[in-house]
Amino acid sequence: MNLIIVGLSHKTAPVDIRERLSFPAQTIGEPLNRLCASYEINEGVIISTCNRVEVFAVTRDIEKGLWQVKKFLSDYHNIPLEGLDEHLYTYTSEDAVKHLFRVCSGLDSMVIGEPQILGQVKDAYGYALQHKTAGVIMNKLFHKAFSVAKRIRTETKIGSSAVSISYAAVELAKKIFGTLEGKIAMLIGAGEMAELAARHLLSNGVREILVANRTYERAIEMAKGF
Repeated sequence: MNLIIVGLSHKTAPVDIRERLSFPAQTIGEPLNRLCASYEINEGVIISTCNRVEVFAVTRDIEKGLWQVKKFLSDYHNIPLEGLDEHLYTYTSEDAVKHLFRVCSGLDSMVIGEPQILGQVKDAYGYALQHKTAGVIMNKLFHKAFSVAKRIRTETKIGSSAVSISYAAVELAKKIFGTLEGKIAMLIGAGEMAELAARHLLSNGVREILVANRTYERAIEMAKGF
């Protein structure tokens, strides 16, 4: 069996492409089951955040598995593969393991060392366990990745000054505008980072927050939390 990753991130795809390929946590069971229904895929985990979408899979044949995962992304989101392929990256075998370790440790994040990503990966793995798409190989891989991430954070200074992307964005806005008191802000997207940004904005005196999101329902759901 072979481990493969097909994904895209803030490094390879603009926000509109990342949004179109996102997998809402509320309905993640359907794509997980659809992914693993393929003969080529034995196990699967989907990580979907505002800055990355990555499909981890265990496959019998690397080339066939990579093609199957790309086709899954294309078919599920109704995006032609030729328009998607340029944004995708792939990792296989040992390189795939190293990539997961980097992601969990915050080394591949937009803000190096940001703490949110580890929780997001743990959630993604939890969903795969819940829907029975993570088996022996994924279990061993992700538990090792969590252990490595914990060790890196305790034995290095990577997390000593790390902040969330949302916090960094609000701090940048304060530097640009001087103060956010009484201002109106717009958030693009309604994911976890947007929720964190909204809390930071409100704590800095923003009077009103507008949300622009691909789906109206998710924007309403987010607004109800405030």
